[in-house]
Amino acid sequence: MRDHLLGLKSEDYDFTTDALPDQVMQLFKHVIPTGIEHGTVTVHFEKQSFEVTTFRSEADYIDGRHPSSVTFIPSLEEDLKRRDFTINAFAADCRDGRIIDLHDGKKDLKNKIIRAIGDPRQRFAEDALRILRAARIAAKLNFSIEMQTLSAMGMLKENLSKVSAERIRDELFKLVLSDHPATGLSYLKEQGILTVILPEFKACDGLFQGGMHHEDVLSHSISACQASAAFASTLEVRLAALLHDIGKCEVVVPTEDRNTFKSHELVGEMITQSLLKRLKASNNLIKDVSHLVRHHMFDYQSNWSDSAVRRFIARVGLQYIPRLLQLRIADQIAIHGKANTVLLDELHHRIEAIIEEHDALSIKDLAVNGNDLLDMGIPKGEKIGATLAYLLETVLDDPGQNNREQLLDLAEKYQSLEVFTN
Repeated sequence: MRDHLLGLKSEDYDFTTDALPDQVMQLFKHVIPTGIEHGTVTVHFEKQSFEVTTFRSEADYIDGRHPSSVTFIPSLEEDLKRRDFTINAFAADCRDGRIIDLHDGKKDLKNKIIRAIGDPRQRFAEDALRILRAARIAAKLNFSIEMQTLSAMGMLKENLSKVSAERIRDELFKLVLSDHPATGLSYLKEQGILTVILPEFKACDGLFQGGMHHEDVLSHSISACQASAAFASTLEVRLAALLHDIGKCEVVVPTEDRNTFKSHELVGEMITQSLLKRLKASNNLIKDVSHLVRHHMFDYQSNWSDSAVRRFIARVGLQYIPRLLQLRIADQIAIHGKANTVLLDELHHRIEAIIEEHDALSIKDLAVNGNDLLDMGIPKGEKIGATLAYLLETVLDDPGQNNREQLLDLAEKYQSLEVFTN
């Protein structure tokens, strides 16, 4: 209902009723009791699914996430009191479309404010995930969080330890994918919530950088995430923008006018892997984000040889190049307020030219494979891998050598070299 009133596309429609779950199940042919203990069933109607929940009141939230019991009631007014924020407590009468607004939600929508219903401390004590939900909605809509609501979020932030990693992950990822991630992330930073859910950032908060940087490491990370929102729609790039400098706090070396952070991208890769694993992210997401973090410090110059560009592609992986360039642009915008893409555009054009030439950029592109080397008598195992790596290095330097006869000859000579050096 909130999105409808804002003129946004509604992602789903939920229904609430004084009918008991059993009565709802009798009214429709295809019903699934998805959360019947809490009064919710899912109705399949005309190839769509709708959640239908009975009006209810709730007992105390003993675990800080779920009510110890629910009671079905005939009153919509009482049901709406248990909602989280005023802008989420609208209802529409299905008979005439009349909007029911018992908590001045329309006023808060007009003023672009997120306000808890009743006592915000009670709302967040009932369900700590609402703390992140407030920030996520602020990021989605670019709304302000009302002061008492914001203060209560900070007061009860430690209750987030009661929330599962999966639920925290889902809210955080939705926030990062919003149009205004810096709005939500800044609220979380301001109240000390961000370092509760992502303690790896604690030492980054207030960590001076100097040089080209005008922000501390954490503030810069938030700015980079916001910058990425303008042109990067993938979660991998958005998260990489947020996490790209997270290794700096581990390697910082103070100097007179600035700090240095040698190899922070390598440390950041490991921290990113650990952080996303704790949030139970998918293996593919962990791999992609940590890979982008590892390689975000590349320093392309016009004097790179073609073989250097091919080695860059081979090292990073062709499939990662577009996302890595997006990450670099976001980083530049966060530092300078705008991006100078002259060198990045040049690199992009050179990569495209190499692709058009069909140069070998990985072992699978070689004119020979492991089976060919086995047929030569090279033993299976490390020897095969080392030989293929040697052949790829040779071809990266001189693509013209990527033909079967020449590579087999090089492989044979490499074995002799290996015997000699060993």
